This record gives sequence, structure tokens and C-alpha cells, in this order.
Amino acid sequence: MIKIGTRSSQLALWQANTVAHQLEHLGHETQIIKIDSLGDQVLDKPLYELGITGVFTKSLDIALINGDIDIAVHSFKDVPTKLPEGVVQAAVLKRGNFNDTLILKQDETFFEKEHVTIATGSLRRKAQWLHRYPNHNITGLRGNVNTRLQKLEDNDWDGAIFATAGLIRLQLFPEQEKHIKLDWMVPAPAQGAVMVAALESNNHVVTICKELNDEDTALCVGIERDFLRVLEGGCTAPIGALATIKDDDLKFKGVLFSPDGKRKLEFSKETTRSEIGDLGEFGANYILGRGGKKLMRKIINIEKDTNVFSTKFLSKTQSLNVMPEVGVSMSDFITIKYNRVQPQHIKKPIKNVVFTSQNAVEALTFNYSSEDFNFENIYCVGRRTKRLIEKKIGKVTKVESSAEKLANYLTENLEEKELTFFCGNKRRDDLPTILAKNDFNITEVECYQTLLSSEKIDPKYSGILFYSPSGIESFLKSNTTKDRIAFCIGETTASEARNHFETVIVSKASTVDSVIDSVNEYFKNKLN
Repeated sequence: MIKIGTRSSQLALWQANTVAHQLEHLGHETQIIKIDSLGDQVLDKPLYELGITGVFTKSLDIALINGDIDIAVHSFKDVPTKLPEGVVQAAVLKRGNFNDTLILKQDETFFEKEHVTIATGSLRRKAQWLHRYPNHNITGLRGNVNTRLQKLEDNDWDGAIFATAGLIRLQLFPEQEKHIKLDWMVPAPAQGAVMVAALESNNHVVTICKELNDEDTALCVGIERDFLRVLEGGCTAPIGALATIKDDDLKFKGVLFSPDGKRKLEFSKETTRSEIGDLGEFGANYILGRGGKKLMRKIINIEKDTNVFSTKFLSKTQSLNVMPEVGVSMSDFITIKYNRVQPQHIKKPIKNVVFTSQNAVEALTFNYSSEDFNFENIYCVGRRTKRLIEKKIGKVTKVESSAEKLANYLTENLEEKELTFFCGNKRRDDLPTILAKNDFNITEVECYQTLLSSEKIDPKYSGILFYSPSGIESFLKSNTTKDRIAFCIGETTASEARNHFETVIVSKASTVDSVIDSVNEYFKNKLN
């Protein structure tokens, strides 16, 4: 007996019954167990105002982990990009229609009206509609499909937007004159797909579910969800993504809008199945590098009574990890500009190379692929830099926690005292100074520039989060330190901060998460 967990809406039950029928066809007995979610219980607010991800999946996740059910069936577009520990994607059913549809109250003549109202609870649909029809009014709409159709009937709206797949599955798709297919609207990542989740440790059930998996659908929605994951969207940002595959050819489009629809950033690419690589991640980074990071910062920004300011853009998850009583705003106070690195520094054989920052790695891999690099030994500072190098360039020979330690290691262990140092224009002197004193011949390749991009911030921000001495330098160009606390990522940054701030708090580890922990600890003690 396989116990199938599902929400109790008519559409959710259609999905669960579809999974049940497929399992029964394979010879397995099933039982459907209904479990309602927060998203089903709170219907007076748009999803993006609830402030959390997984509003439709958390209750099922808990039931799965507790052993109350064997599998959970979800509309894949509702599933957060990070699954709970121990829960895995066991199967993705063959995708249905992925488009959106406008259901009309009367007919298409409403486009001629001066005042038009369209209903949707989706920030993505709202932004795309306003981008196309900026003079229209958007009103909120929540509830299951039947409830939303009834609300359209009961209110003086001109139309409401629905997922086409849901209408078809419930046999509620209206006749031709009562709907408009919105094939120009980019759907939500994984829209139209049904996902089956299971416990990773339940090998028997996971093996059974593999027989339900549609590989082409899983491939396409995986690309879309990679795009969403890197942008850190969830339900709080207007993000659309669609990958389609036919034979060996794949098409992908990803978009990010401002909530008012005025700004649109887009990435699209056609490729073959064998050359997909990290397409979704690449597309998201393309958008982030062309204004998306600033746009996401505005979308995610949280305003509360007690405020701190981060001199670096935080991810959505990091922002939400700041304690509820403390609001965090943010801006990138330093901007990284990649230089064009000449091929001779990349493609010719180089025996020893050194990286002291992730920015240098990103700069090299911005225009060159892993096949272009011809490095024999790679030395670096920091575990994260090491992981990035091994992901994008090759195996790291030695990693140390500081530039000074790495310089001492190289002095003691390298017989051939020649190396290439990939760095930025504001690189610290520790490593080259120590190596120069020990007769090393160093070729410095400036592959990126750190540009100071300070802005004046409101005096209400009592805590400032810093991640580098350059961030402090940039902050001081436009701001004073009076009555402010510096929260610093490590001792190097803290040493610079002590020259300007009376109160300096150093994180226990050199990570952004640790800086946030130090903020939470400080304000928890203060508020108590």
C-alpha cells in the first residue's frame, strides 16, 4: 500500500488520482490522504505577501518526514527550489499545457474600454499583463479554480487569468468566445507539471516512482527551476521560465520583471540536448549581470522598525534569516568589472597560478571555458574559492585560509619560483610582498576591477554590514559613522572598520551567514 499525500482541492485531487491510477496500473495498491496547507487556509492575501515559500507544500513535507504518507503529489510550480533535508524528487509526470489563459467576463470588446480590471493573485501574471497593458488595473484573486471562476462571475471584472492546465484537467475550459490564450505570457517555472516527492531513504518507493518519470519533462522543468533558484525568486518575484524540447532541439526563455511591469529583463537560447550544460543557471546569471541583481534587491527589500544595511546584495534566504524584528536593506557598495584577459595568460601552459578571490575566478570564466585553461598547479585562498575553481577550471593543488598562509606555503614548497597571480586592481599586498622577499618572479594579471559605488543611506540604519575593506572605503565616500555599528565578515575587514567606527562586531566565521548571525545575536540582546 502506497499512501499518497495531497491537498484537498479538486485540482490537487485530480493530480493525486492520476498518480494513483498510474501506480495501480503498475500493480501497486494506493491510498489517498488529504492534508491542507497554509496556502489553502489563508486566502485573503496574495501569495507574495505571505512572505514565505512552500505555502502549498510544507504540510505535506511534514507528513512525509513523519511517515504519515509515502509520497506527496504537488503542482511542481508550487515547490520551493530547495527541498527539505531527506526529501527527493522521485518523479515528474509528462507535462500538460504550460500556458496561461484569460477567462473573459463578457467578450474581447473590453479592450476598447477606458478602465479595465483583470484579476490574478500571481505577481508574475500581474507584471507581464501590466508590461503589455500598462493602463489596466489588476486586482487580487485567490482560491481554488472553481472559487476563482465564481469570483469572476460575482465581480465587475473584465477577466481573470488562469493556468490552462488546471482548466483542462477539471474540464472547465470555456468555449472559444469566452477565453483568450496568453501564449505571449512566459509561464511560471514548471507550470503544467506534476511532481512526486518521497523520502530519499525509502528506496522501495523511490524505485517504484521512477517508472512514472517523464525524462523530457524532468529535463525541461529542471532547467526552468535552476533559473528560478539562482534568481532566488520563489513566490515573491515576477519570474517566468519555459524550456521546450523537440527531438534533439531545446528552446529556453527566462524573464524577470519589476512588480509594476515597467522593467523586463530576458534571456533566450536555442541549443541541442547534448549542449544544455547549466543553461538555467547561465541564463539567470546573465540577467543578474545586466540589471537583475539591482531589480531583485528592490523586490526583496524588507522594511521594519529596527534596521540594518548590508553593503552587499543578500539572497532572499539570507534576508529572511535576519530576525523578524530587524529589517534589512541592501545595496552593492562595490561593483566588480571584468577585464578582458589576453589569451596568452590562459591558453599557454602555466605551471603555477594563484587565486585569492572568487572574483578573479569569475572574471576568467566569464569569457573562457574550462577547456581553454592550461594550468598545471592551482593555489588559492578560501574554501569557497576552491569549490568555484574546481567547478569551473580544474583541480586545486593547495588551499589556505589566508593570503599570508598561502604565501608561506609557496615559499616553503615551490622549487620553481615563478607563478601567475590572477587578481584585481585593489588586491592586498600580503601575498606578493612575502613572495617578492623570497625571490619569486610573479606575473600579475589584473583580471577585474573593484569599483566603489557608494550611495548615501538613511541615518535610521544603525548597523552596517561589511564584507571587505573596499566596502568600508566605498561607504565612507557618502556616509558618516556616527552612532553606527560595523558588523564585519572577518578580522581583515574589522581591522579597517576600527579606524572609523567606535563599535565593531566580527563574525565568528568568514561567511555572510555568520555576519547575519552576529546581527541577530546583537539585536536579540539589545531588544531583550
